[in-house]
Amino acid sequence: MKKTTIWLLTIIMALTFCSLLYIQIMYMNNMIRMRDDQFAEGVRRALYSVSTSLEQDETRYFLEEDAAAMQASLYQREDGTGSLNYSFTTPEGLEANIIISSDKNTVPSLEQKPPVSANAGKYRSLQETIKGQYLYQKGLLNEVILNILSQSSNRPIHERADSTAVASYLKTEFQNNGLNLPFEFAVVNRAARIVYKSHGYDPATVGRNNMFVQALFPNDPASRMNYIKVYFPTKYDYIMSSMKFLIPSFIFTLILLMVFVYTIVVAFRQKRLTEMKNDFINNMTHEFKTPISSISLAAQMLNDDSVRKSPGMMQHIATVINDETKRLRFQVEKVLQLSMFERQKATLRLQEIDANSAISNIISTFKLKVESYGGKIEADLRAENALVEVDEMHFTNVIFNLLDNAVKYRREDEPLRLTVSTADVGGDKLEIRISDNGIGIKREDLKKIFEKFYRVSTGNRHDVKGFGLGLAYVHKMVRELNGAIRAESDFGHGTTFIINLPLTTIN
Repeated sequence: MKKTTIWLLTIIMALTFCSLLYIQIMYMNNMIRMRDDQFAEGVRRALYSVSTSLEQDETRYFLEEDAAAMQASLYQREDGTGSLNYSFTTPEGLEANIIISSDKNTVPSLEQKPPVSANAGKYRSLQETIKGQYLYQKGLLNEVILNILSQSSNRPIHERADSTAVASYLKTEFQNNGLNLPFEFAVVNRAARIVYKSHGYDPATVGRNNMFVQALFPNDPASRMNYIKVYFPTKYDYIMSSMKFLIPSFIFTLILLMVFVYTIVVAFRQKRLTEMKNDFINNMTHEFKTPISSISLAAQMLNDDSVRKSPGMMQHIATVINDETKRLRFQVEKVLQLSMFERQKATLRLQEIDANSAISNIISTFKLKVESYGGKIEADLRAENALVEVDEMHFTNVIFNLLDNAVKYRREDEPLRLTVSTADVGGDKLEIRISDNGIGIKREDLKKIFEKFYRVSTGNRHDVKGFGLGLAYVHKMVRELNGAIRAESDFGHGTTFIINLPLTTIN
């Protein structure tokens, strides 16, 4: 799959996931807003019902008192007539007195059938008169009730709205509106001073849009108004509990998003690995081609009779075949190192060696190669304790690989200078430094140089031979030996590889 195709799929899937998450978030916000509005509407209806119930209690209280007073003024006369006397003051300050009298013998019953005699017209006239008196008396009674309500504001609020009754009304009305959750309330006056409150009432803990206010007696004068304030400590949990069905949707979406991201990362990793393997195959082909061609040419020369008759030429051809065979075997061994990366643990033959002595022997062997390029290699083995437990063959290969890299990536305009040093670090570690003055490594490549098949110069460039396995092998073997390796480089001025290995003994 092309890289552009992967990027296109990534962008499309990313936009799809972002849109899906946006829709889910917007839907959740709308649901929360709708539930909050429904909650507020239910609370307002409940508070209005509580206020109405308190007004009805107030009216019932005054009517019962006035009924007792009116009952005393109702009397029965000896001639069979009765009267009802009621005094009141209108809101405009006018005083009035209502006397309703009747004679049960002279006033006909409304339920009586109208006479069919000549008195029918007189009966209808009397009926209209009674109806008019009824409507007039009804209007007066309405004014009497309003007057009662206006005068009731003079009573203390504790008597008009008992805290126990208010709490009972609130609980009942909230349950009737489907709001069966804890609440706290307080009754305050016009100056916002608390008259009484519930035990857990604390305005400091009230969240946004969670305080509801309702006038207890809306018909009271403005100067005598009292209000009830209610809030719900668990309102947020109550509203969010209705959103539980959205949680699985979010979880599944996030799981899909993580799987998608992981898939894209793996796709890019596999793409890069494929490119590295292609580079490896190209480089391996060129690496094998040279020794094979040399051996083939030597074999052809052996078919020449004149060559077979010359001992010197035979010796030269034998040397060429031997050298190229060693070179080919060395490349094959590098390829076989691939199998080591597929195993979790390499097979090591650990033994205690003196790192200073081993490194000194390696430098002696490698010195000729460095000098053949006009370079110089120096040793600074200052570690007093250099006993480490390693596989000697792999330890030697690690140092050889690092020195070989220094030769490969040398600068053409300056003689090669190599320095190998050892030092004690922290008393329980041996530090090995291999420094050169080569071309260096760019910062973006420095963190990738230990990856399998990775080469700073990729593609079909073959000015520097290799498979991209050397440093990966070095990194794996150092880790297998319970050590650590890192690289420091200044591009254009050289590179230093630092290896730390645990000591077997501590001075």
